[in-house]
Amino acid sequence: QHPDQERPGQEQEEDQESHRSSTSRLSKSPLRGVKKVKMMQCKITLLDGTDYTVNVEKRAKGHVLFDKVCEHLNLLEKDYFGYVINPSYLPFNAKRLNPKFICSSFCVSAGPWNFAFNVKFYPPDPSQLSEDITRYYLCLQLRDDVVSGRLPCSFATHTLLGSYTVQSELGDYDPEEMGSDYVSEIRFAPNQTKELEEKVMELHKTYKGMTPAEAEIHFLENAKKLSMYGVDLHHAKVTSNDKVVVPFFMDSEGVEIMLGVCSSGLLIYRDRLRINRFAWPKILKISYKRNNFYIKIRPGEFEQFESTIGFKLPNHRASKRLWKVCVEHHTFFRLVSPEAPPKKFLSLGSKFRYSGRTQAQTRRASAQIARPAPLFERTSSKRYNMSRSLDGGERVS
Repeated sequence: QHPDQERPGQEQEEDQESHRSSTSRLSKSPLRGVKKVKMMQCKITLLDGTDYTVNVEKRAKGHVLFDKVCEHLNLLEKDYFGYVINPSYLPFNAKRLNPKFICSSFCVSAGPWNFAFNVKFYPPDPSQLSEDITRYYLCLQLRDDVVSGRLPCSFATHTLLGSYTVQSELGDYDPEEMGSDYVSEIRFAPNQTKELEEKVMELHKTYKGMTPAEAEIHFLENAKKLSMYGVDLHHAKVTSNDKVVVPFFMDSEGVEIMLGVCSSGLLIYRDRLRINRFAWPKILKISYKRNNFYIKIRPGEFEQFESTIGFKLPNHRASKRLWKVCVEHHTFFRLVSPEAPPKKFLSLGSKFRYSGRTQAQTRRASAQIARPAPLFERTSSKRYNMSRSLDGGERVS
């Protein structure tokens, strides 16, 4: 017999156990234990209307995708920008993404996941932006705001902004290359008429020698003066209870209004007219509970007590979204650093905090940009898909 068969029973059991341990180690090799990284495809609609597709890890944080988009755009002053889910939503319904979000926490479809890249914080003074490329992307956002009607303009302002758009895209007027209606396909107003186009061409012909970057600076200098520039709107109604009273500027509760959040504070609109404004320094506290949103106001010169004004939002999510937008705008435009926001301003124990850089920080960072001005291609703005009717009426897009 073979010598192994003559060993005592204990030695044979030890050999069998050793063999099982060896087999177990082989079956749990590092290669077989590593989880496969799941990548997901994301499609981002950029400000020029083109789509950029990129793959990211399913559980990647939001800033990973955002940084990839900014790198693709060659954009360094990126703190003014962000992206939203579902580009078909209006600004007051769109769900803006927190840079800390994890992709799989909200996306259940197999993909591609669709986002829209846009301006999140409108700078009160665009001339303080350091690079032409940043101002160009801001111009693209504002052109879309104007054409969509989100940024209302008078006829004169439509003419002025339209003329700078044409100069930026087409350059100097050239009678040999441009026909009598060379601006007819460019969209620069929601209801564009032949009369408006003729006024735009009259102004455009006077801009000889103006560079695209200069035209965009002029565009921004005029756009920033509009009353709805950079205002994020939210539907609401005025409400009251034992602790909250109908404000003096409203005649009754339950009235339909719009709340607008911007760099300077909170605005209140009724029938498209601004009826009041609360600057950030005047607001002591903001809070929300269920579908109610509250602001506590600092007493005026001849007042002894603080007052609280309540608003009813369509639902709990809308109320929380408005609160978050307020927190972000207050932190970005009013604070030097986001690390220590005022304790009284954030309430109800929410863990949400604005995690990006403030405007003060991004301006300091912009001042340190040392690269040569980046070269970039200016793409055509929105065009009309159908030609004008023979009677010279308004276009159908």
